Order: sequence, then C-alpha cells, then structure tokens
Amino acid sequence: MTRHNPGDIVDRTGPAQSNASGPDGMSIHEEMVIQGRENVVTAREATVHHREDVAQRREDVVGKREEVTLARECSVTTREQDSRSKEYLKIATDEHLTLLQKANAHLVIATLEAHELTEQVQAAREQMKYAAYHDGLTGLPNRMLLQDRLGQAIEVARRQERPLAVMFLDLDRFKYINDSLGHDVGDQLLQSVAQRLQNSLRHSDTISRQGGDEFVVLLPNVEHAKDAAISAEKMLAAQMRPHHIGPHKLHISVSIGISVYPDDGQDTETLIKCADIAMYHAKERGRNKYKFYKHEMNMRVVERQSIEAELRLALERQEFVLYYQPVVHLLTGKIVGVEALIRWQHPERGLLSPEQFVPVAEDCGLILPMGRWVLHEACRQAQAWNQAGLPPVTIAINTSAHEFRAKDFIENIRATLVETGLPPHLLELEMTETVLMRDTEDTNSALRALVDMGVKLAIDDFGTGFSSLSYLKQYPTDALKIDRSFVGQMISNKDSAAIVSAVISLGINLRKRTIAEGVETAEQYALLLALHCDEGQGYYFSHPVAAGEFAALLSSGIIPMSPASAGVC
Repeated sequence: MTRHNPGDIVDRTGPAQSNASGPDGMSIHEEMVIQGRENVVTAREATVHHREDVAQRREDVVGKREEVTLARECSVTTREQDSRSKEYLKIATDEHLTLLQKANAHLVIATLEAHELTEQVQAAREQMKYAAYHDGLTGLPNRMLLQDRLGQAIEVARRQERPLAVMFLDLDRFKYINDSLGHDVGDQLLQSVAQRLQNSLRHSDTISRQGGDEFVVLLPNVEHAKDAAISAEKMLAAQMRPHHIGPHKLHISVSIGISVYPDDGQDTETLIKCADIAMYHAKERGRNKYKFYKHEMNMRVVERQSIEAELRLALERQEFVLYYQPVVHLLTGKIVGVEALIRWQHPERGLLSPEQFVPVAEDCGLILPMGRWVLHEACRQAQAWNQAGLPPVTIAINTSAHEFRAKDFIENIRATLVETGLPPHLLELEMTETVLMRDTEDTNSALRALVDMGVKLAIDDFGTGFSSLSYLKQYPTDALKIDRSFVGQMISNKDSAAIVSAVISLGINLRKRTIAEGVETAEQYALLLALHCDEGQGYYFSHPVAAGEFAALLSSGIIPMSPASAGVC
C-alpha cells in the first residue's frame, strides 16, 4: 500500500489554486487538504482494517496451526492409545494363552493321574483278589481257591463218570526245624518244599497250602489209582535232596495221604478229610511214604481224638507214672545214672508207651505241663533214693523244645531242685540238637545259667539233627548220646558203625562223655567197648522198670552182662 505525505498534496495544487475559494467560502486548497486528510484517515482506516484482517488471518492461521497441532497430538495420543491397546491386547492374549496352556497342561496331568490312579486301583483290586485266593508265603492257591477248583473238578468228574484224586501232605518233623532254627528258616524251607512239589506235578494239577506245613494236591485227570501213586512217588523223591537254606543243609521228608472220588467221598470236605486221615496213617507207619485211604482208618482217627480228650484229664487223675532205665559204665558194669521215662497208666487201655501219647500231647499243647510233672517227680524220686542211703546216681530227663523255650524254664528248674532237695549235680537234662540250634544267643545264656546252677547237660539223639557241629564248641554240654538208630545197625551196617565210631572219637577229643542208646546185644556191647564208648543203656542191661525195681538194681550197684530180649526203650 502507497503512503501519501500531506505536504506532497499541497505542493501539487500550485500557487494558482491556493487562493481559490469554494462555494462554502472555503478555498479549494483547504477542501483539498481536508479531502486529503480524509483520504489519509480512510487510508489509515483501510490500513488498520487490513492489518486487522492480516492479524485475524494470522490468528486464523495460528488457530489452524493449533488445530493441526491438536489434531496431531490427538493423532499421537490415539496412536499411543492404539499402541498401548495393542500391547495390552498382546499381553492379555499372551497371558490368556499362558493360562490356557497351563490349564491344558493341568488337564493333561489330571488325565494322566486319573488314568494312573485307575490303573493303581485296578492293580490293587487284582492284588487283593490274588491275595484272597493265594497263600502269602508260597504263592500257592489257598484253601478257598482249592475248594472252588475241587468243587468244579468233582462236577466234571461226575458228568464224565471218571475218578479224581486228592492228596493231603504234611512235612515230617517240621516243627523241630522251626523250633531249633527259627521261623525265618522254617519259612524259607516251606518255600523250597513248595517249589519242588509244584515242579513234580502236571500243569492241570493244583497244589494248595492249607497252612503251617500242610499241603493239599488235586489230581483232576487220573484214570486209575496207580496214577495218583506215581505222582506221590515223584513228590517223595523230590524231597530226598537236601534243601540249602542259608548255611544249613536241611533234610525233610513228606507223609502223604490219598483219597479217590467217588469211592472215598463225593464232596470236597469228605475227600480232604479222608486224605488227611490217610496221611496220619502214613506218619504212624514210619513217615516219608504215602497211604491210600481205607475205611478202617477212621478207627485210628477216633482213637487219636479220644487220646487227646483223655490226656487233658490224665494229669488231674494222676495217671502218669515214671519208669527208670539204668545207664551203665561199659568198662565196669556199674550203674552210674538213670533215665526217667514217662508211661501212661490208662484205666482202660493199660500201660501206654510214650509213642502212643507224647506226639498227641505235643500237638495239643499238653507237653509243657506233662514235662514239668516228669521233672518234679523224677527229682523227688531221685532224692528219695538218696535219703534211703542208695548210691547217688545222675538222673536224666528229656527236655522238649516247648519246655526249654518257656520264659520261666530256668526258674522252674531252680524251684524244683529247691523243693525236692535234689543236688543240682545229680540232674542231667537231655536236649536234642534241634532244640539247641534256635536263637543261639538265648540258648547259650540259658545253658550257662543251668551250668552255673550245677546241672549237667547232654545232647540227645546225637547225629540225627539238622545243624552243624560248631555248637559243640559254643555250648557247655557234658555228654553226647548216640542215637539208637545208629547203635542198632552198627553190626550189620558199616556206615552206621563208622558214624558211631566218629561220634565216640569226637566225644573223646572234646572231653565229653559218650552214651550209647538202645544197646540190645552182646555184639553191640563189645563193639562199643572196643571203640571206648563211656556209657550205655538199653535192653541188654535192663528194661525200663518201676521205681522199686530200680532201687533193687541200684542197691546191687552192678548190672550183670547178659543178653536180653530185643525191643525199644
């Protein structure tokens, strides 16, 4: 915009016009000045307006810029929010995925655990089912499973009109091993026996453990009785080899009873019962054999049950008596001892030997009170002979495992000696090897207590046990009693003679007395004397006699060396 100076306008009118006047009495010059001024004012106003417009436009531009800036800020904020939202969304998504993964993992683990738990439950059920029908020690079928299989076999045999056989097996003298070597050894022996029995049978046969040392065998497929006999012979032969249990080499035999369907019974209970009866008959006939059931065997079972019932009253009725068999010094013939032997004066059956009732007493638990009666009566009688002025001799008494393991065994010995007045050195307790071999520490302690008391100790039936000879060095025993089975055969059997000779030599080297049991002939006596055996007892010297008769023998002091009738002491 062009600016005009008021001076410049006056100069342009020139001098000629400076004096002119307008119609209102004003000069043209003045009008022109006024007009010029108005124009200036107008121009200035226009300038002001223009400036205002410019300023407004600038303000508008500033506003626009602010709006753009605000828009940009909003855009940035929006982008930041979008970015944060995306980050939040990503984080949320990642967390969600993590949660989902964890949930899925937990679900998988829970599924696996549920599956594993199901398998464990199923396995537990199978184990419980197996345990319900099998013996825990040997793994053989138990009584319940046997009865089920036997019942089914009887039904099949009935339909097919064919026989089947049931065997009842019992280990011979197993309790002596259990008592002497302990239940752990006994359990291992049962497992070994069971395995051999199982290996002797066919796959179609069933062998079951009934408990303790009793087994029952089911033979469902037999054509004739001889088939069962063949199986029995296999099982007997399988036990002939020794069982190696730890450091022990154990020999065990089996007695077997056999019953046959349908002749001996037509149900499970009757067949098992008849086989059991036949088994006891096999034991009575010498063990290590089998017997078929016969109807007359029932009489023996009834008799055994009757003996057990009457035994319980025999002590109260004072029906037991003691017989005494002298022990002789072989070189001089002098009586140096006596063994007290129990007899049962039955009111109806007469005088019964120990073999007829002692095994029953052991089975039914009466052997402990019976043994204590024998101890007290023998000590009383021996002291009565002493008080009568007869030569003092050692009285020997058999001690069972039940007595020896009783908690008050030592105290009972001490109390009996005090009550009867018998000097302890005149009492000799006889124990078998099997009795001595259980719990060696406790056994040694008990034996030491007896020795400290003054009581003598002898090992009975030496050579027939299941142990090593190491205990001879450990235990304070005084004498070895050579079993009658070796003495009785030593004239005709070289092996028996060698065993007798070895035992005597062992006794000499260990400075222990040797006593031969069951001497019945002059030949046996002569051989024992030649082998330097110390003492002997048997029918060759004297039968077991009543107390009065033994007092007469003792008063003479010497037994005449004359043959006597053979028999068993």
